Amino acid sequence: MTTINTDAVLTKLGYVPSDALRKQLECIQENTKDYEKIIKHILDLHDALQVDKSYVALSNSNDYLKIKVEAQTPEMKEDALEKIERFKDKYKVALVKVDGKDTFYITGFTA
Repeated sequence: MTTINTDAVLTKLGYVPSDALRKQLECIQENTKDYEKIIKHILDLHDALQVDKSYVALSNSNDYLKIKVEAQTPEMKEDALEKIERFKDKYKVALVKVDGKDTFYITGFTA
C-alpha cells in the first residue's frame, strides 16, 4: 500500500500545511487503527461529501479525523448521511457519532 504524504492529506482536506498541523495529523495517524488502510477512502469521502456542504476535517478536541455534516437542506443531509453509511460499511470503518450533532469521529479500520 502506498503511504500518502502528510502534507498531501492536509492539502486535500483544505488546510495549508504547517508544523502544528503536521504534528496534529501525526497524532491522528497514531491514534487511528490501520490509518494507512483507510486514508485514501477517507479522502474520497471528503470529495464526495463536498457537494452536500459536508466534509472531513481534523478534530481539535480528539486525536481523530472527523466527518462534519453541514448540509443546508434535509435532502442534502440525507444524501450526506447515506454516503457516510456506505463508506462505513464498504470499507469497514469504525465511526463514533457525537451526541446531538451530525458529526462522526473516524476511529479506524474494523476488520
